[in-house]
Amino acid sequence: EVQLEESGGGSVQAGGSLRLSCTHSGFNFEENSEMGWYRQARGNTCEVLATITPDGPTYLADSVKGRFTISRDNAKNTVDLQMNSLEPEDTAVYYCAAVRTRGTPLKFYYVPRCLYSGVDYWGKGTLVTISS
Repeated sequence: EVQLEESGGGSVQAGGSLRLSCTHSGFNFEENSEMGWYRQARGNTCEVLATITPDGPTYLADSVKGRFTISRDNAKNTVDLQMNSLEPEDTAVYYCAAVRTRGTPLKFYYVPRCLYSGVDYWGKGTLVTISS
C-alpha cells in the first residue's frame, strides 16, 4: 500500500520559514515516477508548486520561485519543500502527491482540486498559516 504523509506545517509570521516533509512508503521513487507539492487555499483552485523526479527538480511555480525549494532524500524516503520569505498569501493546505510516469510531466496534469483522483497518490495535507 502506497502512503504519503506530510509533516512540518504550522503557523509562522510573515517573513519566516517552514520546511515541509513528505514521507513516502510502498512507493519506489527511483522507478519511473514523479512527486510534487500542491497547495489549496480556501476558495482557490489547487496549485502545483514544485515537482521532482529521480533526476532532480523539474518545475517550480512562478509564485514561489526564489522562495521555495524542492529536494529529496532517498535514504529517508522523503521529498521536502523548503519555504522561505513566507507571505500571508501562502496560507493554505499543502499536499504531497506522486504519480507513475506516463510521459506527461506532473505539472501538466489536470487537477481541478487537490486530492483529485487523476493523480495516483496524495497525502492528507498539512495546514500552513502565515500571519502578517
